[in-house]
Amino acid sequence: MKHHHLQETSLRYFLEVVRCGSISEASTRLNVAGSAISRQIANLEQALGTPLFERRPRGMVASAAGEMLAAYAFRMALEADRLVQDVDALQGLRRGLVRVATSEGFAIEFLPQVISDFREKYPGMIFQLLVSAPAEVTRRVRKGEADIGVTFSRTPQSEIKVEHRQAAPVMAVMRRGHPLARFEQVSLSQVSAYPLALPDTGTTIRQVFDIVASQLRLVIEPVVVSNYIVSLHNFALASDAISIAGEVTVRHRQLRGELAVIPIHDLGMDARCIELQTLVGRTLPKVVQLFLEFLRGRFAEAEADSTR
Repeated sequence: MKHHHLQETSLRYFLEVVRCGSISEASTRLNVAGSAISRQIANLEQALGTPLFERRPRGMVASAAGEMLAAYAFRMALEADRLVQDVDALQGLRRGLVRVATSEGFAIEFLPQVISDFREKYPGMIFQLLVSAPAEVTRRVRKGEADIGVTFSRTPQSEIKVEHRQAAPVMAVMRRGHPLARFEQVSLSQVSAYPLALPDTGTTIRQVFDIVASQLRLVIEPVVVSNYIVSLHNFALASDAISIAGEVTVRHRQLRGELAVIPIHDLGMDARCIELQTLVGRTLPKVVQLFLEFLRGRFAEAEADSTR
């Protein structure tokens, strides 16, 4: 990869050991002899006059000086990657890699559609879409494993720049012929009178749902719990059960007439937001900036449509 030529070998090897926690694993990932990695680290320690790792029985942990150097090396690696992509763009190659970490709801239909539309304008762009829990999305952005994070958030996160934020209230999801589908809004007490198909407790939407239910002193006993929201919505489609989602998550299924999506009006059901996240202080490659603006525009359009 071109960006490797812009980084000191010793720093690359050092950073990989920090990431892996051992020389042997770093050796495997870099396809470099462990002895060569050890020499490079020894040279760095000699040059700086201090140990960079604490050697432990189960691996290596960066010392205080090692953590400082790792932060510097990490920034250098990101800058090298950005420079290579910007030079390619300057040469008119119109290509580049955009790494997006996202929570599951956006990955079902919303982001695939946005990426497809973006590639119609810029067909040389390549995307890596990493789907995980909201906290993991933020961690990937913080560690430089993703350029952009698309997730639901309830609280501010350190080292994270919020490029766009909008409300993501909890919505009730049900089949079109459901007895509650005729209402413009519903209450949590109405919803809880029917079988519930809910995400697991590690999700932000379930946490908000449970907090409000507890405040209202409602006993919630879902008949189905899953970490795969498509299954929950399909179960609701096949029965009188009710599930929950953010509007963006089920927008396409609602537009196709498959599901009814009804706001839950109880106080507190709007206690989470959609966030587009990047790393504080990082200068993004031009191609990533371009997609970020495109994505921000799509979210703004979705927000405007939902209020009409």
